[in-house]
Amino acid sequence: MNRFTLAVVGAASALTFATSAFAGPQYLDETGYAVSGYDVVAYFSLEQSPVGQSQPAGVPGKSSITADYNGATFAFSTEANRDAFVADPAKYAPQYDGHCAYGVAKGGKVPGNPNLWRVVDGKLFLNINTAVVGFWEEDIPGNLDLSEGNWVSLDAKPASENTIPKFSSAAPQG
Repeated sequence: MNRFTLAVVGAASALTFATSAFAGPQYLDETGYAVSGYDVVAYFSLEQSPVGQSQPAGVPGKSSITADYNGATFAFSTEANRDAFVADPAKYAPQYDGHCAYGVAKGGKVPGNPNLWRVVDGKLFLNINTAVVGFWEEDIPGNLDLSEGNWVSLDAKPASENTIPKFSSAAPQG
């Protein structure tokens, strides 16, 4: 290897290390589970409602079927879903560490409600309440552009410690 190749490899390694070392924490509610204990893989097989209509409820996970990722425990409804997650957690984990997509578009970290979700371009996004879902869905591409731009400075900040409004999860059982 020549010096240039070594420099490029070294820079890429440093960037990868820095990105993972400074990744922000996953949002956890009172259940202590990521996404309030809902199965993040299951969202990808649920039939999505058209924009402007409520999505089907998320699928609760089981406390006996879990995996850890990004410093948090995720629960799953089936072992097959857990195995899919373990094989590629970044594919299934919610964007913005489980924080509200519209909140990130507006420059902050607020909780994401596991029943207010949408999969866009193969990625899972959560929002905090139904009013916010309406604002986010008015311009999903524009809001995602804002979110992506804001996330660079928000990612390493502490996770929200707020409770998800008007939502209660029994936490995974069994």
